[in-house]
Amino acid sequence: MTGRGTAAPTRAAPRPSKAARVWHALFTAHPARTVVTGFAAVILIGTALLALPVASADGASAGLVTALFTATSAVCVTGLVVVDTSGYWSGFGEGVILGLFQVGGFGIMTMASLLGLLISGKLRLRMQLTAQAETKSLGIGDVRKVLLGVAGCTVAVELAVGAALALRLWSGYGEGPRNAVYLGFFHAVSAFNNAGFGLRADSLTAYARDPYVTLPVAVAVILGGIGFPVLLELLRHGSRRRHTGRRGWSLHLRLTVITTAVLLALGTALTCALEWANDGTLGHFDWPGKLLAGFFHSAMSRTAGFNSVDIGAMTDATLLLTCMLMFVGGGSAGTAGGIKVSTFAVLGAAMVAEVRGEPNSGVLGRKLAPHVLRQALTVALAGVGFVMSATLALLVVVDEPFEQVLFESVSAFGTVGLSTGITADLPTTGRLIVIVLMFVGRLGPVTLVSALALRERTRRYQLPEERPVIG
Repeated sequence: MTGRGTAAPTRAAPRPSKAARVWHALFTAHPARTVVTGFAAVILIGTALLALPVASADGASAGLVTALFTATSAVCVTGLVVVDTSGYWSGFGEGVILGLFQVGGFGIMTMASLLGLLISGKLRLRMQLTAQAETKSLGIGDVRKVLLGVAGCTVAVELAVGAALALRLWSGYGEGPRNAVYLGFFHAVSAFNNAGFGLRADSLTAYARDPYVTLPVAVAVILGGIGFPVLLELLRHGSRRRHTGRRGWSLHLRLTVITTAVLLALGTALTCALEWANDGTLGHFDWPGKLLAGFFHSAMSRTAGFNSVDIGAMTDATLLLTCMLMFVGGGSAGTAGGIKVSTFAVLGAAMVAEVRGEPNSGVLGRKLAPHVLRQALTVALAGVGFVMSATLALLVVVDEPFEQVLFESVSAFGTVGLSTGITADLPTTGRLIVIVLMFVGRLGPVTLVSALALRERTRRYQLPEERPVIG
């Protein structure tokens, strides 16, 4: 019995089991960590499927490292391969690879959120936060629209480009209707997801001077790599302008579109200038063919991985230019990798402001918040650190020229897939290094670090200010 005013004893809540604590730590504690774990889980599933004997053309089981490398390259939409996609893998294997880079491009958590939306008609708060971390949407209330918009854009672009490619392959290259449709849609999905996987050993070099093949692929790559927020905002403002006549583009959209256009034009001009007389690449083309091939290479360097000329025959200057384009990458929250064009533009604006002696950085009539500058600097320096560390590790285990190893590292980090031809010759240790680099490059240094962090720490005091000597 208890006396008057004495509270009855309460039973302590049961302590969660070890399995429940592990599940919470890996999948529900932090949205960014959930994204990382989801990508890793799909890679493991893809590895298991590609290791099955039915996945290879000769019926023999692929080695574990080969299956893991291919699955990681597909999920991380990179396109680097250690075996020929069309020659080594069976139809089942090609289907698995297609599914992996479609899932990887769309986003593991974005797809899970969309499935939950379609089944239940609503999204839980945690699912919305997870989708927001993957899609970089601006508010929780926008997640439903973002998910449906991403799905709509994906289907529309892949169907349109796939149909165009299938029609061209059927009418211009004598492919049968069934094979033309398969080839067209495989390359369309690969292009929109910036995966770079092709069904020819020489990628798209056979179509280098055919604008009806290369231009649809380039358009799909640019649309997929520019970022879903940009595409969705363009669609919304296009509809709004038809009704109101106004066009109010956000800073992110303007920054992404302008920087993308400048890098595409600059990449095209420099590629053509550097390779104009190179008989191994553009030298034997007429001038329209050179411009087309130069533009295609510039677009693919923004992280698609298809090539219409021999990358290994390019000059060192062009390889360095390509490394720079691959490192910058495409737009945020798209299928491209790299540090992203918005990061590059923000760093450029900060440099201009410092040179001018201005206390604040601004771009396109808008002031940039200090935390944005810190984030951009963190992403860029983390990217440089990962690339340099991987290059150093690869130089230890392989006997290849420095410029080719550096190119391979930047291509893996930027999830591009372009290669000078050394990928298949990498030893097991080298392949594992590239696997880690592709995984880090797809998720982004900041996402990976935030996923590993247990909690955010806020300093409750300010340190004394002092200026060290710079330069």
